[in-house]
Amino acid sequence: MQEDFKFDVVIIGAGPAGLSAAIQLKKQARLHHKDISVIIIEKGSEIGAHILSGAVIETTALDELLPDWKEKQAPLTTPVTKEYFSFLTSKRKIDLPVPSSMKNKSNYIVHLPALTKWLALQAEEYGVEIYTGFSVTDLVYDHNETVIGVKTAALGISKNHEKKENYTEPLIIYGKQTLLAEGCRGSVTQKIKKKYNLEKENHHQTYGLGIKEIWEIDSEKHMQGNVFHSIGWPLSNDVYGGSFIYHQKNNQISIGFVVGLDYKNPTLSPYEEFQKFKTHPFVAKLLKNGKRLHYGAKALNEGGWQSIPELSFPGGHIIGCSAGFINVPKIKGVHTAMKSGMIAADCVIKKIFFNQQISYQKVLKKSWIGKELYKVRNIRPGFKYGLWAGLINAALETYLFRGYSFWTLRHHKDHTMLTPLRNIKKKNYIHTCPDLQFDRLSSVFLSNTYHTEDQPCHLHLIDPKKAISINYNIYGSPEQYYCPAGVYEIVKDSNNAPILQINAQNCIHCKTCDIKDPTQNIQWCPPE
Repeated sequence: MQEDFKFDVVIIGAGPAGLSAAIQLKKQARLHHKDISVIIIEKGSEIGAHILSGAVIETTALDELLPDWKEKQAPLTTPVTKEYFSFLTSKRKIDLPVPSSMKNKSNYIVHLPALTKWLALQAEEYGVEIYTGFSVTDLVYDHNETVIGVKTAALGISKNHEKKENYTEPLIIYGKQTLLAEGCRGSVTQKIKKKYNLEKENHHQTYGLGIKEIWEIDSEKHMQGNVFHSIGWPLSNDVYGGSFIYHQKNNQISIGFVVGLDYKNPTLSPYEEFQKFKTHPFVAKLLKNGKRLHYGAKALNEGGWQSIPELSFPGGHIIGCSAGFINVPKIKGVHTAMKSGMIAADCVIKKIFFNQQISYQKVLKKSWIGKELYKVRNIRPGFKYGLWAGLINAALETYLFRGYSFWTLRHHKDHTMLTPLRNIKKKNYIHTCPDLQFDRLSSVFLSNTYHTEDQPCHLHLIDPKKAISINYNIYGSPEQYYCPAGVYEIVKDSNNAPILQINAQNCIHCKTCDIKDPTQNIQWCPPE
């Protein structure tokens, strides 16, 4: 580009955190009778394209950000009416009391892409510029190693309420402050953490893989506003995870499964565990005669309070799931992501207009985000001792200590947990219900993720030899099991020797390979 793009604030990512930060920046600037230029860079082809549909949210942050959201017709139209929590065996559903941390009174089942599109409209009304279709590959630094902008490496489109322009070249966009709102395991955020050693004080982050489908079911089975969660089958007691079913509008349900990525068996497939879950009599009956509409998968930050890194770096801050603010026992992170963006925005306003250095980290940890995450900090790590030990620990933390125990449990690195193939019993998955269970390629087709066949592979092997010498020979190539999109495949060459084939066009951007690879040999990079 011949022209320079200069803004006061550059935000990477148009999810709830990035959009909330942009709106708060504009609101605070108006409050102080100032003007501030804000741009959001989003890699999706449109707002909401990379947001996985279906979630339950609480409106705490939205009430603060846009108190008149109801008058502005925010797409929160399905309040939670009833909720269930169950333990599953292979044939039975045993209903349990809903834990207090999971209760959803006054919460809403939402279509997240619709919510982000609505937030984008509010941001645009405030004058925020939004560029979609641009992948940010790196940051720009000055001679003092301070971040002063971002680099893109993709075609894109500038879209706001005043103009619509196509750009055919990569851009360099400069900003006085940069906010990283890439979501879980963002590639630029990972670079920043390493460059500035932002994780030297916190515990290791731990992750889960969430796999989700949207179904249209028979109207007589649909119970709008109902929320269902389960633990137990089909997972073994040493694997953390569970299911969810949310009854949305229009006879649609969001059904999904989450598996903690600290599991030990290298042949475990979260995707196949989810397919197996759908054959449970309770679930199969609900889905019978239904139609699967959409599919997706995303990694989730599960580390909580003790895994929050240093949130500020020279020239910017990390917000939302890039930092990891999901409340795992509550199974919610949208409200905390939005609030983190709002807090960062307030600190940026003080910095730009009043030259005041406010610690974003300290303000956030003293806010209701910090208090909320601190009280549940020991629940997720308690499950590393197994399901029953985890449930007992969760009950003690919730009802006896009320979140104020005198210790903080630690997490372990997910990629170090795999057991060598020779020491485990290999899992075999067989599809028995063709109307409910699907292969990964047909699922990828429903994910609305598209890569051209000839574009460069965005999944890089640091040392290609390790794919066979370690992953294949020791662990049986776990990447072919944990990937929910069939990206990684072991094939044989002319000499019948194994080769790792990477089908990058299948990638649905879940980031699991970047997390779970046993030698951290796979690097997920933004695709062109």
